[in-house]
Amino acid sequence: MPDPLRLVQVGAGGMGRAWLRTIAANDDVVLAGLVDLDLDTARTAAAEHGYADVPVARSLEDLAVAADAVIDVTVPAAHPAVSIDALLRGLPVLCEKPLAETVRECLPMVAASEVSGKLLMVSQSRRYFRAGTAFRRQLAELGPVGSLACEFAKAPHFSGFRERMAEPLLVDMAIHQFDLARTLIGSEPVSVYCDSYNPEWSWFDGNAAANAIFTFANGARFSFTGSWCAPGLETSWNGRWRASAEGGTATWDGDNAPVAERAGGESIPADLREDPEEIAGSLAEFVAAVRSGTTPQSEVHSNLISVAMVEAAVRSAALKSPVRIADVVGDAFTEALDTVQRPELLAALKSWEDDLPFPLDPSA
Repeated sequence: MPDPLRLVQVGAGGMGRAWLRTIAANDDVVLAGLVDLDLDTARTAAAEHGYADVPVARSLEDLAVAADAVIDVTVPAAHPAVSIDALLRGLPVLCEKPLAETVRECLPMVAASEVSGKLLMVSQSRRYFRAGTAFRRQLAELGPVGSLACEFAKAPHFSGFRERMAEPLLVDMAIHQFDLARTLIGSEPVSVYCDSYNPEWSWFDGNAAANAIFTFANGARFSFTGSWCAPGLETSWNGRWRASAEGGTATWDGDNAPVAERAGGESIPADLREDPEEIAGSLAEFVAAVRSGTTPQSEVHSNLISVAMVEAAVRSAALKSPVRIADVVGDAFTEALDTVQRPELLAALKSWEDDLPFPLDPSA
């Protein structure tokens, strides 16, 4: 067996602790170091998960350990600085979602991956639910998806920053469903029309509910109906899904085994396999990709489109008109050319001027 990958984790907060548990449970990796601005938090989190002797530091620069890869579990605003630093140090990175807060901030991260030649993968953990993967297998048997719908209804009382955001549902939650729609449909989004609003009983300051319709390059439509202030009869955190194809229909309640029926009435059994789930699935795929050099799901060039879907939906809600995904990426690229200062990253960005390296519909 190959030696375990030596990982440095950056971030030791609540999600950081979840990642420490996941690393401890995976024999293919070992924690080589832990970085956090609060050293006491880092030491406590490390000790809680059996890593009391692991070196801790406030930055990658201060952490003098040999490593093979970095797990970026910092807050989204810190993702660009942390991931770019790691990549340019020659280390592949697995970054928590979202890749960054805006598409513009994502672009230098893509450039850093290209300049360094190192993998940058995003942990879109909802791609790794066994039931969700079984749902995708059923859809593959039914033929191309024509329409996909997701209903999301929860009523969380978070307190803190989420309840003060202008678009909490779209910005903090919907990327999970938007990203999953891409892999279920097997095509890329072209445009979106979105209407966001806030019911009068909402405890959020901003819009806690939204309806969005995405058009995909293959002609499919994805409709999202979501609310974070929907008490009673709540859906799964994954949402409730229904997909229609020429060969039949499949449904998934977001938690349990999906159900599929062919046009003739025959059912398609759910193929549930013992694959690692959620962030454990992300980590397993990342390790395999680092070792083999293959391209994983949610590699940075692809994942940027999921971030663009969120930004396009927010823009559409503000403009009250459809927005093209290519326009969002193009506008962000223009802004990045004016704001990125590191010469090697700017040179990589400028090399894209004739052909942006993202899965955008060329006819859009």
